[in-house]
Amino acid sequence: MAADTLINDFELPFQLYDVLGVEHLTKHSKFAEHSRETFDAVLDTANKIATQLFLPHNHVADKNEPQFDGKKVSMIDDVKVAFDAFRESGFIAGRYSFDDGGMQLPETVMTAVAGYFMAANPSTTAYPFLTTAAINVISHFASDEIKQAFMPRMLTGEFTGTMALTEPHAGSSLADIKTTAVKQEDGSYRIKGSKIYISAGDHELSDNIVHLVLAKVPGGPAGVKGISLFAVPKYRLNDDLSVGERNDVHLTGLIHKLGYRGATSTALSFGDAGDCHGYLIGEEHFGLRYMFKMMNEARIAVGFGAAMIGYRGYQYSLDYAKDRTQGRIAPNNKPEDAATAIIQHGDVKRMLLAQKAYSEGGISLCLYGSNLIDRINTCEDATLKNELSELLDLLTPVLKAWPSEYGPKANDLGIQVLGGAGYTREYQAEQFWRDNRLNPIHEGTNGVQALDLSFRKLWQNKGLGIQILKREITQDLESISTPETAKLAGKLMPYMGHLHEVLVHLSKILQTEKALTLTGNAQALMNIFASIVVSWIWIRQASKAEQLLNDTADVDKQNFYHGKIQAAKYFIDWELPLINRDIELLNNDNAVCTNCLLYTSPSPRDMRR
Repeated sequence: MAADTLINDFELPFQLYDVLGVEHLTKHSKFAEHSRETFDAVLDTANKIATQLFLPHNHVADKNEPQFDGKKVSMIDDVKVAFDAFRESGFIAGRYSFDDGGMQLPETVMTAVAGYFMAANPSTTAYPFLTTAAINVISHFASDEIKQAFMPRMLTGEFTGTMALTEPHAGSSLADIKTTAVKQEDGSYRIKGSKIYISAGDHELSDNIVHLVLAKVPGGPAGVKGISLFAVPKYRLNDDLSVGERNDVHLTGLIHKLGYRGATSTALSFGDAGDCHGYLIGEEHFGLRYMFKMMNEARIAVGFGAAMIGYRGYQYSLDYAKDRTQGRIAPNNKPEDAATAIIQHGDVKRMLLAQKAYSEGGISLCLYGSNLIDRINTCEDATLKNELSELLDLLTPVLKAWPSEYGPKANDLGIQVLGGAGYTREYQAEQFWRDNRLNPIHEGTNGVQALDLSFRKLWQNKGLGIQILKREITQDLESISTPETAKLAGKLMPYMGHLHEVLVHLSKILQTEKALTLTGNAQALMNIFASIVVSWIWIRQASKAEQLLNDTADVDKQNFYHGKIQAAKYFIDWELPLINRDIELLNNDNAVCTNCLLYTSPSPRDMRR
């Protein structure tokens, strides 16, 4: 595969059409004007823009971060060129209706489109992707007046968007935010507070930036029940909706991150002069509910982005391993024999196969999640629609956390394959890892996702989500007709039983003092649950690959299908059994993590006392 090929030509058609059957969506009225040909044309356009305009400056932007001179942010010109090409292509509005100026494309297809850009340049991609996420909230919950003011120009990319949640003292604990919003006679609010780590929070790429800000209205309920959501533009709008004077929102500094260095990460101050205008979205005190609409979709995007960066690193190290020669393999292991490409060494094969299993497993997992959104949006059966919604809700912590844990692991292995070259800045493997290392923290840390799964998602609505998941897995396993995949299904089935036993046990202790152990063991439950889900996702891929293997004489396609089957075998033989430890920990209510006392050496100040 050429160095500038972002995604294997067979990968997305296999995922979209063979595994997910996305073409069937065109039978629904919403997507009736589309076909496989239009989907392919959109993907081809995305591939070209990403390859020609996003990929070339990925490494350059990493070395030349945005700068702030106290008045405005500057960055390399390539970012603006790429951003403009993205917005002019219509991709920001791709999933929106024709009436809104969009392309009315399925979520699954738009996720696949995102794959090219995330593989090419996750930093520059952050600007349009965060805008899309902000549009989603405004379109669902804002008043017609706010929609009219901001949405049309956000859909074209003339305005961009952010989500301003995090505060320096609070982090993920949104109940503790201190930003306030005081209502004025004209119905607007005055916002005062500070936010930190706001990606794309300031730049000169667009005419305006619309921040979605969480704040508390004085006198409201305590904690999360008192949080409201506001649209706070960088520039206020005039009565004719043209861009007016600067709002009282100011960049106080850029934050210099480990990765995603080409995207601004900002500390923002709202209302220093007491004149920051904000506009309520929806009703007061419902802000967190609205924001979760954005956050849940963003969590899928984070997981998918992590998988794609992992995939890009895998392809990079694979190409290197084909060309780099070192050592010899019997019987050609004499000093005078030519050195062999390192891809021939068993341990290098192992590392490459693990990268493939992690990254392509994450890609398929997140595309399945995106396809659930399409299935929900096109479902006319109210009962099934509710069931699929519960399934998506259950899987969301996994869709975010598993790829963002294993994507960086894939990149770590990519560095190892390159050896000494891997940790030098002259090669890109180390940047892939740095960029991806942010994703276990983005949009709620993976520990938060594990707690959400363990204490809420598995049990809500009397466990309906897990019931539907079991039904989906069982249907797939029972439909397998190919011998190699049937063996893998046989290996997965006992773990389905183990998961059931663990959940029965946990249901008994959740109302007792032993429930405290689960706060420290939530990651163990995430490991079990996610490994079973990803094993199923790999079986879905392997089953389809094994079927198609017998239907083609194309050697390249045969190799592609063999690769899918081998990666599935690796995951289920090597990775799935690792959860036996976690099963034992949970069944025994292991309390090591909750009962430990962490001692530290006395500080010099203490010693002086």
